[in-house]
Amino acid sequence: MRVLLPLTAVTTAALLLVTGTGATPAGAVRDPGGTPLVRVSDGDPYAKCTVGARSPDSVVYPGTEVEPYLSVDPRDPKRVVTVFQQDRWNDGGARGLAAAWTTDGRTFHRSTLPFSLCAPGGADYERATDPWVSTGPDGTVYAGGEGVDFTKSTRTALLAATSRDGGRTWRNLTTTHVDEQPFFNDKPTLTADPVRKGTAYQVWNRLDNDPPGPSSLDGPGFISLTRDGGRTWSEARPFVDTGAVPNTQTIGHQIVVDRRTGTLYDFFDRITYADDLTTVAEARYQMVTSTDAGESWSAPVTVARDTSVPEVDPNDPAKLLRDGTTLPSPAVDPGSGTLYMAYEGSDFSGGEFDSVQLVRSGDGGRTWGRPELISPGGVPAFSPSIAVTEQGTVALTYYDLRFLKPGDTTTLPTAYQLATLRHGNPRLRTERRISRVFDWLQAPFAGGYFLGDYQGLAADGKGVGAVLTETNSGAPRNRTDVYSGGFPTR
Repeated sequence: MRVLLPLTAVTTAALLLVTGTGATPAGAVRDPGGTPLVRVSDGDPYAKCTVGARSPDSVVYPGTEVEPYLSVDPRDPKRVVTVFQQDRWNDGGARGLAAAWTTDGRTFHRSTLPFSLCAPGGADYERATDPWVSTGPDGTVYAGGEGVDFTKSTRTALLAATSRDGGRTWRNLTTTHVDEQPFFNDKPTLTADPVRKGTAYQVWNRLDNDPPGPSSLDGPGFISLTRDGGRTWSEARPFVDTGAVPNTQTIGHQIVVDRRTGTLYDFFDRITYADDLTTVAEARYQMVTSTDAGESWSAPVTVARDTSVPEVDPNDPAKLLRDGTTLPSPAVDPGSGTLYMAYEGSDFSGGEFDSVQLVRSGDGGRTWGRPELISPGGVPAFSPSIAVTEQGTVALTYYDLRFLKPGDTTTLPTAYQLATLRHGNPRLRTERRISRVFDWLQAPFAGGYFLGDYQGLAADGKGVGAVLTETNSGAPRNRTDVYSGGFPTR
């Protein structure tokens, strides 16, 4: 489990960030099933930017693209927008965030997101992080992220922008919320409402460490929303409270919407720390519900226990990995309304390592079933993403280490897998590898070898679209690239 530190430590440790501008990516690889993966990251729009070094120990990894997410236009599955971090720093965030867009599902073009000083016309923040993207029913694309300052002050700001031309250009840059120490905002996501045109929701956790020290951490969930297509956003307000239990925070807020009823479901991890704030006393995935488009929310319901354990190279535990622990990936079946949540947990390894686990609810989240193992038994697996197609097929993507051989401490062979469950039935599960086998240890180091705290997956009509990070060997100025592809499901 990724344990977050009190704010005073967070702001001197690791944060997260992303950025981009205009070329046609080149290069395609094929997964074993023959589906092309297209490289969506090409060139480095921020290569000449000198903003953002926080100390002599700050290291920027030029040419690296990590932590991608994607959105598919519900009107046209070939219109896809991806977002990702550009030029990752070792001690938090990136030089900026970038986007790539396509109208044919194959050829991607780059644009920059205006979320940091490195981007043309960008917001007044030294770095950026946590890219997210979502497309509304009218084709409006909403991008979200976070701006972060280290040297002028310690500021964290929630940012949003919109595109009405499929990701080519961005406008309506808005700061939905900003704080300085002792507050720290983290892990924003942004969801366009699929049934209410012009409506979108940005949610995140806001850490409060005032006064600094033991027994003073609070981390409620916050929300800001737009009803006018991103032109204006509401004043941020708390919607998930943590004040009743000392030293408790939330993280990983993400909203999914039932298109049949318009009901909103927000999923998150609730973590309670021991008095010294260095160990976790309890962690549970929970969800809250809104039936009035985000105006009011239910009391939390527990979805599953967070049983994740620290991620390390199995052959060399001193090598830390950084992935999607503590971050839920939820989805809702558009036909039946069945809710799903994928996550990392160690239930099936006796607490030894994490696998990809799945829980589901058929009654609107009131009750949840037992965890189901999705990734292969006996193999560490990481960073699950989930989507459900119109036909009710549940798709999950994840990294795993099945190609790692005992005794290999010089490389960490890693591959990205796609599992599908027809009608959500685990007995009808199929799996295919959709990436090259690559060396995770070539990734930038940021609190662990870092591909991103999440990757992206979305239903696209005929199946799913995926976006993922792979490393490049022997390329210190281009350690990672982002790839995307569409995969039919039955």
